[in-house]
Amino acid sequence: MKRDKIIYYVATGLLSLLMLFSVSMYFFKHEDVAVMFTGFGYPTYIIYPYAMAKILGIFAIWNPKFKVIKEWAYAGFFFAFILAFFAHYMIGDGEQMASVIAIILLITSYIFNKRINN
Repeated sequence: MKRDKIIYYVATGLLSLLMLFSVSMYFFKHEDVAVMFTGFGYPTYIIYPYAMAKILGIFAIWNPKFKVIKEWAYAGFFFAFILAFFAHYMIGDGEQMASVIAIILLITSYIFNKRINN
């Protein structure tokens, strides 16, 4: 049980750091992110709402009281990471490894969250 908790907290912590880095890029390097979003064909007005959704998702994953919302946050992150992988892959910028790492951390966090709470 102790090993499961350690793995959960490490995976969730690293995932949170990755998401907070992404959010900081959205807020503090908005022009660079806007160029990237335009390259993907996405509108730039979704950058700030997407950053807020990531912050709320991190909060939901760490909060043990929100069991249903936590499931939705995990699902939302999963789809976001899959779509990010294919977006980077399709434009060929070579940045898809961050998405792969995020997916691995997310799945690890989810599995060990289930083990701890069951």
